[in-house]
Amino acid sequence: MEQEITLNAHGKQEFPPAHTAEHLLNGMVAGRFGCGRAFSAHIERKKSKLDYHLDRPLSDEEIRQLEADINRIIQEDVEVWMEFVSQDEARKRFDMNRLPDDASDTVRIVHIGDYDECLCVGTHVQHTGQIVGFRISSSSFENGVQRLVFRVDAK
Repeated sequence: MEQEITLNAHGKQEFPPAHTAEHLLNGMVAGRFGCGRAFSAHIERKKSKLDYHLDRPLSDEEIRQLEADINRIIQEDVEVWMEFVSQDEARKRFDMNRLPDDASDTVRIVHIGDYDECLCVGTHVQHTGQIVGFRISSSSFENGVQRLVFRVDAK
């Protein structure tokens, strides 16, 4: 008999291509610049933004490289898949500080190939090829906060 997995209700309906691109950008920025994932995010169909705590602004070259690397992953048409684990298991792999106090014991991890994994209850594409293109349309840096604004095209 298959066990039924119960997760907390999720009140938002994300635009799956933008939300998936957000995961890629978040993982890439956190890995390259050691700042952790964005502390603030706003993901929408037309444009999205992520804010990071950094000690310096990202250079134009670094921003263009992020954009190029995400577009390469999109072109690779990488599978996006889900894993369900207990909170105890997730605690060994992830920072659980943003998890709500009333979160279910089972949590979902979203994987984008070998490029990113994170706890998430949102909606995503099934593979990155469903995102046609990604671009960082603007960036700003003020008081230790790097903001990246991005847009996606989707099939």
